[in-house]
Amino acid sequence: MIVRPVRSSDLPALIELARSTGAGLTTLPANEERLAHRMGWAEKTFRGEAGRGDADYLFVLEDDDEKVVGISAVAGAVGLREPWYNYRVGLTVSASQELNIYREIPTLFLANDLTGNSELCSLFLHADYRNGLNGRLLSKSRMLFIAEFPELFGTKTIAEMRGISDEQGHSPFWESLGRHFFKMEFSQADYLTGVGNRAFIAELMPKFPLYSCFLSEAAREVIGRVHVSTEPALAMLKAEGFSYQGYVDIFDAGPAIECETSKIRAVRDSQALVLAVGTPGDDATPFLIHNRKREDCRVTAAPARFAAGTLVVDPQTAKRLRLSAGDQVRAVPLSPARESI
Repeated sequence: MIVRPVRSSDLPALIELARSTGAGLTTLPANEERLAHRMGWAEKTFRGEAGRGDADYLFVLEDDDEKVVGISAVAGAVGLREPWYNYRVGLTVSASQELNIYREIPTLFLANDLTGNSELCSLFLHADYRNGLNGRLLSKSRMLFIAEFPELFGTKTIAEMRGISDEQGHSPFWESLGRHFFKMEFSQADYLTGVGNRAFIAELMPKFPLYSCFLSEAAREVIGRVHVSTEPALAMLKAEGFSYQGYVDIFDAGPAIECETSKIRAVRDSQALVLAVGTPGDDATPFLIHNRKREDCRVTAAPARFAAGTLVVDPQTAKRLRLSAGDQVRAVPLSPARESI
């Protein structure tokens, strides 16, 4: 398996992939015109023709037969062209000594605090390939790309996680709050923001703080929680150093997690090494390996070992990276010690 930048020739494969996502990934609509536009913009981004506020680094995962089976992306910076909204979960205290009353009420403040940060986004892997190292390769390859080109990204990186909704796509948070202001289904509002139409949020969303006690019990319970299918992704990002700092999505209240970019484990611990081709050995551990190129970026995950300042990989891994012995790579162990391999 290899992760590489998207190409215009990938359009048919991405259309097919988009159709397999259902309603789960709004940033990958099964719309040929929209996908073609995004892919074209991604190609400009990898060529260095987009500013950080417009940069969209879109990657694909392909197998050895060059079949595209997954996508992931990094946005250079959010909110520099249009407002980026989240709720900040705060606290309001009401107290009266005379009546012996003291109340702490969680409060939602509409905020643009995450503006300017880079974002991990658009992660989707075909169900038939959700095994082995594939999921971690697809997700973490972006971090190694950031490590190689830190000047292209913000000092902080965020990831918005999917919030709680049922099998029919109904979100208790949306039903208790958003529906009153937007008069549309959760899936429609989520789709509009996913394809870049955020203006309606500013036009319709209440600007004043919202007391969570006015929400239904079901809505209060899901604030800051992730969908069950997103729990593995959340655990993986937490192991890389991401944490929840009180920001949630304005539609489903899923958490926005964040980390200083330089402190992301895969960024912080990655090393530039000389590639050696040989036999890694039975005690080799999986490494994330990047060929240190931008427009021709290739990243893979494979068993490797350190040896006298080199990284030893087998011939197949070198072939996937399109490198030879003596070339430079950037590498990091695929998983931290505390994350199960």
